[in-house]
Amino acid sequence: MDTSRVDLNRVDLNLLVAFDALISERSVTHAAQRLSVGQWAMSSTLARLRKLFDDPLLFRDGRKMIATPLAESLAKQVRDVLDQIESILAGRTDFDPARTQRTFTIIASDVLSVILLKPLRARLSIEAPNVHVRVSPPAVDDAERLRRNQADIVITPREAFTDYQSFRHTFLFSDRLLCAVDPHNEAVGENLSLEQFSTLPYLATSCGRGTTTAEAQLDQLGIPRNVEFTTTFGMVPTLVSGSRMIALVHERLALAIAGRATLRLLPPPMPLQPIHLLMLWTSSAETDPGHTWIRRRILSLVAELDAAAGTQQSPGSSSRPATATSRPSPAALLQPGLPPEPQHRPAQDPPNGKTTTAPCATVLRPTPRHLPR
Repeated sequence: MDTSRVDLNRVDLNLLVAFDALISERSVTHAAQRLSVGQWAMSSTLARLRKLFDDPLLFRDGRKMIATPLAESLAKQVRDVLDQIESILAGRTDFDPARTQRTFTIIASDVLSVILLKPLRARLSIEAPNVHVRVSPPAVDDAERLRRNQADIVITPREAFTDYQSFRHTFLFSDRLLCAVDPHNEAVGENLSLEQFSTLPYLATSCGRGTTTAEAQLDQLGIPRNVEFTTTFGMVPTLVSGSRMIALVHERLALAIAGRATLRLLPPPMPLQPIHLLMLWTSSAETDPGHTWIRRRILSLVAELDAAAGTQQSPGSSSRPATATSRPSPAALLQPGLPPEPQHRPAQDPPNGKTTTAPCATVLRPTPRHLPR
């Protein structure tokens, strides 16, 4: 196809919609289902696309459909064009959070639901009573779900979402991993040795994408574990409390539920890198007033929680990951009330670097104080 002589009057632009579906699904049958057309019609459309681009685009390899190099190179360009057209046709208008009815779908783990989305819900109930959030658990197809507009936002560890640079994104916060044990676990003294970590009953973690970033780090370091139970990160504090198991836990999660579980937090006996949380969205949502509003509310909430925990960073350095010594106290995190709205955080990535844990042990006990509703 000679792109310098294309006459758009003679091209059916709906073919681009079909192309996007075919490349995303890598299946004529699934693409037909996605666009609610018959399989024969989609096969005919694929033939027209092949003629238009003078390329096979998709070919069968066993039971799979493989995209040609040209199809792969066109995929993002076509998706961006369709995003722009969708934005134009949507007729973006001003977003009034006090009156607008809208539901945002956010892909996030159970940990993030506790430490971030729960306080977000409380804030929305006051500022935007008709705005609702639907939380969807992480899965292996998160990137595709975001591209297909099946989700508005993905909040994920950068380390678990290698394709993050293909999307609009901004850094939210860093979190470190600590060892958690029950305070009455007599097998653990003031410190936890590497031998103890490898031999004591271990509570492993898993997620919708498979291996968690914590378990992946331990695997890379070749650390053996005596796995007794496997669960999601969000259940770690509850299951460790009152048991003989040890586990790795997100520090922010342990502090957030200090009023409901009794834990003893210890530095891990191995060098573990912090987890850097990102918020991702598509280019088509970039100028959507409602989407912009919810993103800014999430950013401001992160700054509020950091400020309440005494770890808020100065303007201009807000994208740096928190160091291991910047551990908020339980009392600070549980302090009610919301500070003033912060400045918008720049869409930068945290630098790569290891963070070592300061030698400390903390016991978190149930308390009558609670996070803001």
